[in-house]
Amino acid sequence: MNVTGTPPSPARPVPRWTHTDDYYVDGAWVRSTAAARLPQIDPATGREWGTVPDCSAEDVDAALAAADRAFRTGPWARTTPSERAALLCRIADEVEARAAGTAVTNTLENGSPIGETRGAAANAAGILRHVAGLASWLEDEDVRPFPAGGAESVVRKDPVGPCVLIAPWNFPINLMVVKLAPALLAGCTVVMKPAPGTSLSIRFVVEACAAAGVPAGVVNLVTGGGEVGDRLVRHPLTAKVAFTGSTPVGRRIAAACGELLRPVTLELGGKSSAIVLEDADLERVAPALIRTCLRNTGQTCYISTRILAPSSRYDEVVDMVTRVVASAPQGDPFDEDTVFGPMASQAQYDVVRDHLDSAHAEGARATTGGHPADTDQGWFIEPTVFADVTPDMRVAREEVFGPVVSILRYDDLDEAVALANDTRFGLGGVVFSADPAAAQAVAERMDTGSVGVNFFASNHNAPFGGRHDSGLGVEYGIEGLAQYVTFKSIHRRLG
Repeated sequence: MNVTGTPPSPARPVPRWTHTDDYYVDGAWVRSTAAARLPQIDPATGREWGTVPDCSAEDVDAALAAADRAFRTGPWARTTPSERAALLCRIADEVEARAAGTAVTNTLENGSPIGETRGAAANAAGILRHVAGLASWLEDEDVRPFPAGGAESVVRKDPVGPCVLIAPWNFPINLMVVKLAPALLAGCTVVMKPAPGTSLSIRFVVEACAAAGVPAGVVNLVTGGGEVGDRLVRHPLTAKVAFTGSTPVGRRIAAACGELLRPVTLELGGKSSAIVLEDADLERVAPALIRTCLRNTGQTCYISTRILAPSSRYDEVVDMVTRVVASAPQGDPFDEDTVFGPMASQAQYDVVRDHLDSAHAEGARATTGGHPADTDQGWFIEPTVFADVTPDMRVAREEVFGPVVSILRYDDLDEAVALANDTRFGLGGVVFSADPAAAQAVAERMDTGSVGVNFFASNHNAPFGGRHDSGLGVEYGIEGLAQYVTFKSIHRRLG
């Protein structure tokens, strides 16, 4: 394997679960009625290590019937937000207790470096505890006077009902929990469906819910591909859908939910920009570069894979980015030093390889990488920096979702902002500058859901969502919790 770092060992860690034939419904693991199984494949070796059911229509019906029954007639309907908040905190403790097993399984599923997946349980627990702290927003009485006087309205926040939660393969734990936590706090019940290739690590979350005392039917899990997802989205018992994934799939879900007048939250793709201002200290930019622009081997929706550099410092920026990316080890995702692992699947490997070919053909210059890695196993792409990229190139416009960053040139600040906004997406972004006020002013002009100043990170207390082709609605914060309630106004006369 001609890459930096340790090649994958034939002896891989042993996960908690491998070949399974069950799904979770009404508080128990039940054998699926489906004959078909989905393989779970180690992306670093290309070898199958597990299977899960491709759940049947009967399985989907059973899961949503359980969620509907628990919502309408079970003890869950009589719990208070404070009681549900206490339950979320217990789930958080149980999730953290399963951190090691979650990390191993997650890395075997999608090839994310162990340094990344080891933090998944703690991050998920943090989400659960933070959302628990929002219970007062649901409990506080909201009374609003009539403008003309003589009457008032009590505004109630009722749970929307059984929710379908669909998470992607790149961060399968956290991107599920960010939906699960507010849904449970609001009083909803859920049916979770992970991505087909990352269907075993989520069992640790289900196990944590059961250990924490979640009543039967409140949390359910089915596994499967697109047909299972479509059944869940269109099922007559589904009250709301929350989905994170690709924009094309998100469009189909949005169309179905629009037809059914069903609320939906969509967190979709991105093509975000990092604007390097002329005064930026590149030695301070360097340590933030990989997490901001290439996190999780470039398989992160909000990362800024387009770096916009001033013409006066273009060569300096290219040299710095090339040095940082070229020096970051690629190899076995179970190696503690690995920064770049494999692509999560053969399909994603093929997509990224096609983008590399397109960039070369259109005249982009690879300053490091630029090709599939020289290896006889796994789906590795060399971490790549493309210079001399122009805005019309495909690599500058489409989401690559791999370890590929493009560096574009701008002449003045207005051009930089115009380039950053010249995309059909609007999810993330970052501005690097020695002057935080100047960076803030540029961030205000960027047409995107989130922007960082000299770093980028999600804040559990602030809304995260995309504009344009990057989605609908938000997650995190009070605003994310509000996606799982339906409002009712009760009008009453005074006196």
